Amino acid sequence: MNSLLPDPGASLLDRIKTTMVGLKMQRAIEVVDICAARIDHGELTALEAIEQLLLEELTFRESRRIKTALVMGRLGAIKTLAGYDFAFQPSLDKARIMALAELSFVGRCEVVHLLGPPGTGKSHLATALGVEAVKAGKSVSFIALADLIGLLAKAEREGNLAAKIRHFCRPALLIIDEIGYLPVIPGGGNLFFQLVNARYEKGAMILTSNRGFAEWGEIFGSPVVATALLDRLLHHAIVIQIDGSSYRLRRHAALLPEQVRTTSTLAPTASAEPRRRGRPPKQGGAADQLT
Repeated sequence: MNSLLPDPGASLLDRIKTTMVGLKMQRAIEVVDICAARIDHGELTALEAIEQLLLEELTFRESRRIKTALVMGRLGAIKTLAGYDFAFQPSLDKARIMALAELSFVGRCEVVHLLGPPGTGKSHLATALGVEAVKAGKSVSFIALADLIGLLAKAEREGNLAAKIRHFCRPALLIIDEIGYLPVIPGGGNLFFQLVNARYEKGAMILTSNRGFAEWGEIFGSPVVATALLDRLLHHAIVIQIDGSSYRLRRHAALLPEQVRTTSTLAPTASAEPRRRGRPPKQGGAADQLT
């Protein structure tokens, strides 16, 4: 068995490289010759060279960690807050979004609702906040509601629902995209409720939707299920309403029908919903069956 220790008879630089190999310092190995040459030319002191080597290695490892976490969290197309055109959506309070990027809502296990017509940047903002969370070392998972319910339904058929719910309870931040875009399968609302209930006050979420809260009964096929969901999802909540036109269609607005160009026809209903915190009143005793 070969030892990972350097050969005492080798040169100092070779012994350093061997030690770096043993420590798996991939990036430091790549730049050690450059640092050594700069020392020889008097451009760096020994301590400065050590600092540069360690910083290069740390930066490399952090970049690799973030890249892996983004892939594992299914944050495929990376979006950033710097890449969001706040000028195109003047109804959106930029300061409020930047405050969310500080991620205190994750520590408080709150739910952020991003509501607005298609194309207003809800998914962009949700992804960007997820990226910020990953950079801060927090676990994140991103999934569309239809995909999520599909996975829960499959797990239920296979007798693994509890394990699948535990799986989606692990991330510090769960981002659920596109609520209201596709029909929810029969029983899907109950499956979603079980996950929401399991994460309630234990993990943060970001939800995006093109539909107002008043339409959730229609989305999930049951006013009772919708009430039970909102009872938890609005208890510790931050609601961001984006009233604007589609960024994706901005260059082709003149080609669209008038009813599509009109922002008001795209805006979700129930704009008077609370903007932060406050448990909504329960609507009838039937909802108690799900609490």
